[in-house]
Amino acid sequence: MSIVHAQASSLDRHPLATRNEWIAARMSLLAREKELTRLRDRVASERRALPWVRLEKNHVFDTLTGPRRLSELFEARRQLLVQHFMFGPGWEQGCKSCSFMADHLDGMSAHLAQRDIALLVVSRAPLAEIERPRLFRLRTCIHSTQASSISNRSKALKSPARRGRSRRRGVLN
Repeated sequence: MSIVHAQASSLDRHPLATRNEWIAARMSLLAREKELTRLRDRVASERRALPWVRLEKNHVFDTLTGPRRLSELFEARRQLLVQHFMFGPGWEQGCKSCSFMADHLDGMSAHLAQRDIALLVVSRAPLAEIERPRLFRLRTCIHSTQASSISNRSKALKSPARRGRSRRRGVLN
């Protein structure tokens, strides 16, 4: 099987090495990858330790079944995982990384449900643009935050970061 990813000219310019040179370069890179993994784990731990913020307003989202309050999106589960899909008003297509991730969310849904977690995918685009054919292949519903005040005040929904929320004593984190 042959896969062509680039023009021959760019392949011709790629450096060549002996097997031993490659192993040395790979071991050096592996050490940096392990550093990155440890750093990512520390940052993830710090993110989980962030303080929670009480949401006083029950924000409303546009959904395929009509407007729904944030509290309804938990679907009787204790936790809500919010995945922000970067797709803004007027965009022709969503973020490539978000699109890749979205292709795998349906498979995660069953595992999340077993752990008492509901999955919510949100985008700032209006629902009419989200519903365009073939734009989202998710069976998981994607909701628009465009009409919601949470979209305007929450920097979390304007960033590519995923946010987890937990419903406990009326507090969302």
